[in-house]
Amino acid sequence: MEVSALTPRTSISHFLHSSHQPTSVCEFRRVRVWCVKTDVNGSSQTPKGNQMTVSITGATGFIGTKLVQRLYEDNHSICVLTRSRSKAQSIFPAKDFPGIIIAEEGQWKDCIEGSNGVVNLAGLSISTRWSPEIKKEIKQSRIRATSKVVDSINKSPSDSRPRVLVSASAVGYYGTSETQVFDEQSSSGNDYLAEVCREWEGAALGVDKDVRLALIRTGVVLGKDGGALAKMIPIFMMFAGGPLGSGRQWFSWIHIDDLVNLLYEALLNPSYKGVINGTAPNPVRLAEMCEHLGSVLGRPSWLPVPDLALKAVLGEGATVVLEGQRVVPVRAKELGFSYKYPYIKDALKAILAQKVVA
Repeated sequence: MEVSALTPRTSISHFLHSSHQPTSVCEFRRVRVWCVKTDVNGSSQTPKGNQMTVSITGATGFIGTKLVQRLYEDNHSICVLTRSRSKAQSIFPAKDFPGIIIAEEGQWKDCIEGSNGVVNLAGLSISTRWSPEIKKEIKQSRIRATSKVVDSINKSPSDSRPRVLVSASAVGYYGTSETQVFDEQSSSGNDYLAEVCREWEGAALGVDKDVRLALIRTGVVLGKDGGALAKMIPIFMMFAGGPLGSGRQWFSWIHIDDLVNLLYEALLNPSYKGVINGTAPNPVRLAEMCEHLGSVLGRPSWLPVPDLALKAVLGEGATVVLEGQRVVPVRAKELGFSYKYPYIKDALKAILAQKVVA
């Protein structure tokens, strides 16, 4: 019997609030759930004292998959909130991730109610061709998931309500510019992506004021097995390297490991609240990024890659790369966040030394 066949109050919430010892395992046919001992306030009590139960939307995506792996390695309990059980099961097979709960939409509320924290990463990829219908879905997919999460949190009893919501946004909030420098205090832009981000964040801001909210405005996330870089590398190899577009546009980036660490810290550290830019401290002009990429790949970096070539692969989502903005993570620095990869060349070297995850 799958989790979806269980009744709400005797399934997910029951397991998440079990009073068994942390190392015990509840068996329910095909589903194994690690039971976490909780105190009267619903806070997890484990030998290390900081284990959490975390519900995650967008867990099967590029960023979400890495975050789940990190949380799982540190023995946190995880609920994968998904619209596709089969996809989630293929990415997080029970043999490799015993104990992870995979919950379809009808079960989200019960998972959220039994969690200490929620991470909201759901949303249709922008790396596609933007028809009017797709643009509407890009926006609505983010608002719909965020509103559902917020509604579930707000309706949870106060003694079992999540303590923190970490909700994704994007640096598209600021619009594009070759000259301005944007930080968390900067105003929003006037283009389509800025509008999407404002409404996306607006849905998250509806969460109950007793719940700590961290809004992570993410830059271009760099990794070998996903995101824009995975699509750009083959183009770069094909065209023997070179600037993308004018090369003058700013490229506000972050290594996938640093972003996962930032999300992780935002879950655990009560100082992380409000808007936090999820970018590396050293944005670069795109020409410089391409020069480093060419160097790491062993390719010359003089032949420009046409805008059309990039748009053919990234769709109109290439706007993020072709226009860009210079975003600095002032808040993360104030909080003392430590970047593993503050410089683009080191990030690219590390990424391209990795094997691609199938």
